[in-house]
Amino acid sequence: MGIYEELQARGLIAQVTNEPEIREMVNTGKATFYIGFDPTADSLHVGHFMALCLMKRLQMAGNRPVVLVGGGTGYIGDPSGRTDMRNMMTPETIQHNCDCFKRQMERFIDFGEDKAIMVNNADWLLKLNYIDLLRDVGACFSVNNMLRAERMEKGLSFLEFNYMIMQSYDFYYLFQHYGCNMQFGGDDQWSNMLGGTELIRRKLGKDAHAMTITLLLNSEGKKMGKTAKGAVWLDPNKTTPFDFFQYWRNIDDADVMKCLRMLTFLPLEEINAMEGWEGSQLNKAKEILAYELTKLVHGEEEANKARDAARALFLSGANDADMPTTELTESQLTDGRIGILDLMLACKLAPTKSEARRLVQQGGVFADDEKVASIDVVFTGEQLKNGVKLRKGKKVFHKAVLAC
Repeated sequence: MGIYEELQARGLIAQVTNEPEIREMVNTGKATFYIGFDPTADSLHVGHFMALCLMKRLQMAGNRPVVLVGGGTGYIGDPSGRTDMRNMMTPETIQHNCDCFKRQMERFIDFGEDKAIMVNNADWLLKLNYIDLLRDVGACFSVNNMLRAERMEKGLSFLEFNYMIMQSYDFYYLFQHYGCNMQFGGDDQWSNMLGGTELIRRKLGKDAHAMTITLLLNSEGKKMGKTAKGAVWLDPNKTTPFDFFQYWRNIDDADVMKCLRMLTFLPLEEINAMEGWEGSQLNKAKEILAYELTKLVHGEEEANKARDAARALFLSGANDADMPTTELTESQLTDGRIGILDLMLACKLAPTKSEARRLVQQGGVFADDEKVASIDVVFTGEQLKNGVKLRKGKKVFHKAVLAC
């Protein structure tokens, strides 16, 4: 089985252009391909995971990844799948985020001479002259086609409307300067990707060798990212290895096999043997998924620690030594006390106070093994000095302590 066939078997490929040629290039290691990442935060999150794993798989098969960070398009923001406009970032913030991406990606991708490269589209987009761009590139795009491709229910600013041209120009530039002959992306990027392929053909002739492939990496990855973005990051300072492990350990039963195929590097034969597992066996499959992905992101030692801690918590219910802990300061208390909702926010057990309120009212929050009966429950500094053990639902444990 070639790498292309493996990607198909793992459920990654949605649609392609020129499939026979793409299959041949990918399987023989002749593809120089790019995937883009907009630096909207200082860490990658689980919504990026499929793209990272895909690049790793293709590089292992001899293909060359070009990681494109959108330092230039970050000035605009990608409207795909959105109806609101992103906040504009400063050049310093964009560069900082790009640097953070590179450090995290090095766990997945081998950078170096004749290996993977990272490029920043700010290096060419910020140098473009607007009038020259309109004459040279703008003439290749149909406004009618662009209107059909974008989400227009609430309208897009003219700034965001230009994103398709910018992304298409990226492929054109990478093709000319880096020999990039293939682009990968999610199904929400399909129109933008076709725009890049067409631009190359319009500018360089029909024989220009550039192809497009779209995967389920973003349609599924963004589904994960909707619940995880802002909470489950690849940066251990934002999401601890234990919490990262627990995120995957607690995914829906229906998603286990799909995630094992798409995200892990376990042999397909081993994964297929798990098909049909139920009950305790399915929980074992979830643990395998969580372990493999934690090892990939944080290393084997951290994966072992997270797995052992999770098992200990499951067996003991509330083992202090294995429990993630948040240290509070006196400044976070009011008159020496803190309410349950604020405490949950401080411990990142809920993203908002309204979500914390909902969890408490539905009976899903416990403190020191007692159900929190009201949103008005408060904890004193003395209680916190001894540590308060919190539990959200059946499986999420956390300890809050007041720093001495």
